[in-house]
Order: sequence, then C-alpha cells, then structure tokens
Amino acid sequence: MNIEKAIIETLKREVTPAIGCTEPVAVALAAAKVKELMPFGVLELLEVYVSPNIYKNGLAVGVPPTDEVGLEIAAVLGYVGGDSSKGLKVLESITQEDIQQAKALLKEGRLKLSIKNTTEKIFIEVVGHGPESSIGRAIIKGQHSSFVYLQSGNRVLLDAAEEKQQENKEAQLLYRLSIASILQTIEEIPASELHFLLEGLEMNERVARAGLNKRLGMGVGYTLMENIASGILGDDLMNYAKILTAAASDARMSGISLPVMSSNGSGNNGLTAILPIAAYRSKYAVNNDRLARALAMSHIMNSYIKHYIGRLSSLCGCAVAAGTGASVAIAWLMGANTQQIEGAIKNILGDISGMVCDGAKVGCALKLSTSASAAIQAALLAINNQVIPAGNGIIAETAEETIRNLKLLSEEGMGKADEVIIRVMRKRFGMEIA
Repeated sequence: MNIEKAIIETLKREVTPAIGCTEPVAVALAAAKVKELMPFGVLELLEVYVSPNIYKNGLAVGVPPTDEVGLEIAAVLGYVGGDSSKGLKVLESITQEDIQQAKALLKEGRLKLSIKNTTEKIFIEVVGHGPESSIGRAIIKGQHSSFVYLQSGNRVLLDAAEEKQQENKEAQLLYRLSIASILQTIEEIPASELHFLLEGLEMNERVARAGLNKRLGMGVGYTLMENIASGILGDDLMNYAKILTAAASDARMSGISLPVMSSNGSGNNGLTAILPIAAYRSKYAVNNDRLARALAMSHIMNSYIKHYIGRLSSLCGCAVAAGTGASVAIAWLMGANTQQIEGAIKNILGDISGMVCDGAKVGCALKLSTSASAAIQAALLAINNQVIPAGNGIIAETAEETIRNLKLLSEEGMGKADEVIIRVMRKRFGMEIA
C-alpha cells in the first residue's frame, strides 16, 4: 500500500465543496437526478425515502437559497432546478422562479416524504412518478453523493451497490495504520501536493465573515465578537477560533448561498476541521506549506475517526471527529511531538465525547464553538504534557485504542440515542415510517 497516494486520494475524495447542509442537499441531488431519468418529464408524484440519520440531520436546517427549512423543500427544489452534474453544489443555480415552482408542487401535494426502516446511515431513495405509470428512480447510499442505483422507466441504468462497497473497503485500508505513521507521511509529502487544501481555508473563512458581518442563524459568532469589542471577552486564539467556527455555522445553518469546504461528507465537519487553523493563522505567522500540512492532518484525522463511528452517528461528528482533527493540527503547528499529539487526541475525546448529534440546525453553531474551544484547550494541555491518564473513562493507553473505545460508545452505548431523538422530532413534526 502506498500510504502517500492513499492520503492524497482520500483528501481529494473527502474534501469537497458543498452549498447547504449535506443531508438536504443530498436529497436534492437525488431528486435532480430523478428528473433526468423521467421518461416523459412530467411529475405526478415525487416519493422520497430517507434513513433515520438523514431525516434527523435534514429536518430543521435552512435550504439555500430559500427561507425554508427541511427535506421537503430540498427535494422539490432539486427536482425543479437542481443540476446533478454539480454534485453537492446541486442547488448553486436555483432561481426565484424555481423556488416558486417548488413551493407550488408542495402545495399541490406532489411530494411524499417517509423514513426508511433501514440500518444504513446514509440512504436516500427518490422515485418520480409520471404519466402512464412511468418512473425515474435514484438511490444514494454510503456517501452523500454516491449513486448506487439508477432507473429510467423499465431500464436499470446502474445497479452498483456491491461494487461501491468493495471500492470503499479498499479505500479504508488507510485507517488500519497507526496515527503516528499517517502523520509522519503527511510531513513527508511534498507540500505543493497538499496546497489544494488551502482553497477550503479561504472558502470557509469567507462564510465565517458572512456570519460576522450580519447576525445570521443564532448569531453565536456575531454575539461573541461583540463581546470581544466591548472588552468582556479577550481577543485570544481560543476565543477567535470559537467565533470564526460559530459564525460560519450561523451562516451555513441559516441557508446562506455560499459554498463551504466539507470534510468526510459534512459541511460542519469541514468548518470545524478548518477554521481553528484559520484562527491560528490570524494570530501567528505560518507559511502555506505548514498550513497545507496542518489542514491535511485535520481532514485525515476527521476521516479516521468517522471510519470508526460512521459518517452519521449518534455522537456529534463535529466534536469528536473534526474537533479532534483540529486539535491534532493545532498541536502540530505549535511544535508538538508524536506523543503530545496523541495526548491531544486523548484530551479532547475525554472532554467532549458525550456530545450527541440531535440533527443539523441553527443551534449547531454552539456545538461547533464548543468543539473549536476544546480543540485548542486539548492541544495546549498536551503540549505541556498534561494528558488524561489511561483508564479514565474511555481513555486507553494509545490514541488508536481510545478511538476504538469511542466506536463502542457510539455503536453500543448510544444505540438508542438516535431512536429517541427522532421520536422527539417526529412528535413535533410528524413523519411516516416506510
């Protein structure tokens, strides 16, 4: 196995731009594909079936460029005006006319949304029904933009579920390696081959500035910045990391029509993995080569942990995965050795491993703010050789064992959490189980 090649391929596959929260956007992507597959191009009914995790993360989040939230508007908007060739930027070219047409379809009852009874974390099936019993069908599974089944009328154009699973299995060999060996390889990769990651830093900073220029969503970043201006909070690295990360989430969760650089299928993971590094750059001199390596470490660490807990989990991935990635990157930028970097991983997982994911929404800005702060704190403590000892909770002798314990916590300890959260959400909004 060529570790360097695997790292670069993983980064190029997992670090991609997205407009809007990736769960409703993935639904929009599937719906846009279905429109292309409809034999007669006339829609009578659009059926959408989503896994519980997709439902949880898509119910209450803004859908750009509308003032609406949820999977329903995302689905019809994707069908009406989405461009599937743009992947997770499928809604980039939506017009006001598209929005009005989409709302009309909803008012006419042309959409049926149901939760699929499946153990798959990422599963989206969209079926478009047209005249003469014609259909178009698209299924996304495993990753937010990964089509595994396409059907137009009676013709099956793609049925690649098994091939996709095999492809993913081969790609995930990287996560069996030690963290130390992965980070060492990143240090040895020619920095120029990692410079493409700098685009994501600039992209996500742009979204953060939008959340600081105007009170959006909950206004968490905006309000914290006001408190710095008034002297209540200090203008230090930890607070600035919190402010940048929260402001970007404020903007994104409110449905702003700006792309963010996602990480491992999540825009908020991308914000958390990148913006504490942007905060570090604003406070301390660091050249592009070191920035690119730090970003690579953050993204790879995010992917490493999500390989164990899943792309969508009952635990907040922004905290336990992207937050850990940011902590590793910050510790490395500050000159930490391998032992100290592994200490940072233990510190942050010992701190916020219990943070649950209760869906994507404006309140995520608070969780991202907490994650950014915890990332800096964990790194600072580790650099001073203050690390949670093995045997404290889920903390083990090594960082890798600790992450495997996190997997147990996520899968076995938190097994009922998603079910309970979705029950609470359904109580308010109502939803059919298919």
